[in-house]
Order: sequence, then C-alpha cells, then structure tokens
Amino acid sequence: MPTLTDTLLRRLEPPAKGKRIIFDDHRDAPRGFGVRITSAGTVTFLLRYNVNGRDRLLTIGQWPKPWSLAAARKQAHDFRKQIDAGHDILEERRADRDEPTLSDALSRYFAAHVDKLKSGPAIRATLERYLVPPLGKMKLKDVRRRDVIEVLETLAHKYPRQAALLLTYTKGLFAWAEDREIIEANPVATIKPRKVAKAMTPKSRARVLSNQEILDFWTHAETCGLHRLTALALKLILITGQRPGEVAGMSWSEVDGNLWTIPASRRGKTDTSHTVPLTTTALEILKQARAEGQRLAKRRKRAAGFVFEARPGTPVTTAALGRAVGRFVEALGNQNKPEGGHWTPHDLRRTCRTGLAALGVSETVAEATIGHTRKGIAAVYDLHRYDLEKRTALEAWERRLHRIIEGRTVDDNVVPLRQA
Repeated sequence: MPTLTDTLLRRLEPPAKGKRIIFDDHRDAPRGFGVRITSAGTVTFLLRYNVNGRDRLLTIGQWPKPWSLAAARKQAHDFRKQIDAGHDILEERRADRDEPTLSDALSRYFAAHVDKLKSGPAIRATLERYLVPPLGKMKLKDVRRRDVIEVLETLAHKYPRQAALLLTYTKGLFAWAEDREIIEANPVATIKPRKVAKAMTPKSRARVLSNQEILDFWTHAETCGLHRLTALALKLILITGQRPGEVAGMSWSEVDGNLWTIPASRRGKTDTSHTVPLTTTALEILKQARAEGQRLAKRRKRAAGFVFEARPGTPVTTAALGRAVGRFVEALGNQNKPEGGHWTPHDLRRTCRTGLAALGVSETVAEATIGHTRKGIAAVYDLHRYDLEKRTALEAWERRLHRIIEGRTVDDNVVPLRQA
C-alpha cells in the first residue's frame, strides 16, 4: 500500500472503466482509510470498516475540495473511534435519512387527525403558514423547544393571537408524534404562552353594548352604508343571541315556521343541533332578508340558498361581519370604551346573554337559549329541551330591546320572569 500524498493523488491514473480503491499506508492514517478514483477521474476519500462480518465503505468526501488529505485523515480517525465504540455509521445515516421531517410528519398528522376535524382547515392553514417555512425541513426529532419558541416570539410581536393558536396547534402535532413513538419526547409540551410573550395570553372580553349603543346600532345599521344583508345579520345576532358564524351561515332550509334549527355540522363547539325560537322581530328580519335576497336574485339570476349571501351561493363570513362593523364605528355609535374598545359582532351575542340575566332568566335557560352546551352530570341526567322556556326568554328580551329602541327607560320597567 502506498503512502498517500497530494502529489500522489494528483498523479493517480483513472481506471479505464469502473473504479479503483487505494488504501493509505501513512503512519497517521487509521486502518481502512483510503481513496477511490473513478474512470472519470473523481477522487473520493473513504473508510472501510467491518460490522458483524459485513464490509462497509463509508464515504468521507471528494478531494481536493471540500476535503484536503489532512482533514480527511482526521475525520477518518473520528469515525474510527465511533466504530470501535460500537456505532455502525452507515446504518445510522440510513436511519436518519428515513426519519421524517417536520413537513413529512405534518402530512401524516393532517391525514390521520386534523382533516377529520371541523376546525381542520384553520389548523392546517396556521401550521402551513407559520411553522413549515422556518422548521419544515428539519427532522422532527431534531426540533428543539428553543426552535419553536423563536418562531412564536417572532410571530407574537405582530400577531399575538395567531402565535397563541400556533402554539396550541404545534403542541397537538408533537403530542400526536410522541403518542405514535415518532419522537421520544415532546419538546413543546411545557411551553406556556405567557413565558413566550405576555400578549399571547388572551384576555376574556367583557364588552356589552350600552342602551345608547343598542339604540344607535339598531337605528343606523341599515342606513349608515352597511350592506343591507350584513346589517340584518347583525340585528339577528342581537335579537337571537346566537354565534355570529351560525347567523352568517344560516340557510333557508334551516328555518321552519317560527323555529330555526342549527345543524350539528355548523356548530363548531358541539356535536348536537340547536333549536332557536324566532320571535316576531326575528321573523321580520328574515322577511326583509328574503325580500333583499329576491331583489338581488333577479340581478344575479340565481335564487338565494343562504339567508345572508355575500355572493351567489356563498354566505357572508364572520370575518366580513367584523370588518363591516369596524368600518362604520362612528355611524353605528360604536363607542371606544377604555375597558373594552369598540364592540364586535360577538359582543352583540354577549349583550343578549347579559340582557337575559338582567331580566331574571335562570342561568340554565339563558345558557340553553344562546346554545351553550351543558356539561357535567346535568348534561347526562337533564335531557329537557327547554323549548318553551327559551321562547319565553327571547320574547322578554325582544320586549326589552323595543323599550330601548323606542327610547323608554328600561331598567325601571323590567319585571323579572320569575316574578311575572
């Protein structure tokens, strides 16, 4: 065996075909170290070793760049120490190549779990937008707590709410991967939102419309510049107390006489349907919405399937309702209260719920009226639907609203339902 030198490497004659291996006889060379030269003249450093009777050829790299002879010998020494300690480097490299990247794991996670959820599209969009670009190419097992925190801190600086959601969804991914032994431990399990950024911890809103704000909203909603169907949708939220998303996506097929049944498929927080009694005012709002829809249908040449259509076949969205309210804060008398800021569409729902409590409606009936799911033992043993009680409560709320709209004093005229 020759002693490898740079001069010898420059003078090596390529074989006519195939490749030739030359081992190094230098005193500083570990056993098995050498070079391979191909018919194309490419010279590559390698290390030959044996594991359980099987010969292995471990590639180090090409000469003269990026590997010099001295650097390759040193790397070969390091590899030989690992091999003598019991490591099969080639097998470990193969196993590492087979390890899923974060993007690979996400694809499996989406298919196995996320895509089956009602909130699946939102979870997928958040992870693909904020987690994949910075970390997607990393092996999932190599992602560390610090890596995720850096992503969250960057996002929280501008979008704290999105950062909080990203943390929740990322924890779901790693918990799933740990449960299936794709990774040995979940690196993000103990990350707390407040530890990353104070702004990530959501504050509970307590914004309720004052009587004056209710009067201003109801009086100006349809004349301030809002799209007519948007204004009517907002009014229906206030009169029924239902979620903005449930009102926005309301279809005519859900309405039967003076009852509106929201199917379970449209209720993101529960798997049961919900029946809403429609008061005289609510029915009048729907009547006006139908007339507006028919007017638009003549121009669009398509009958409306949704009560509040933004475009043919597409209902208005919750986000669109929020943007609309934000554009007309002054015209709607939407006061910027220091403790709560301008009111939002969801605050109309909270105003209804608060009004029911002020009227003396029991918590059980009020919660059933706005569609909150009962929990605990009551949910198991109390199967009463409270249909009559819900209608009575909403009719009382309707009368209270009319007193506000007509400018009469409300609080002095309220008679709690339990006394009526």
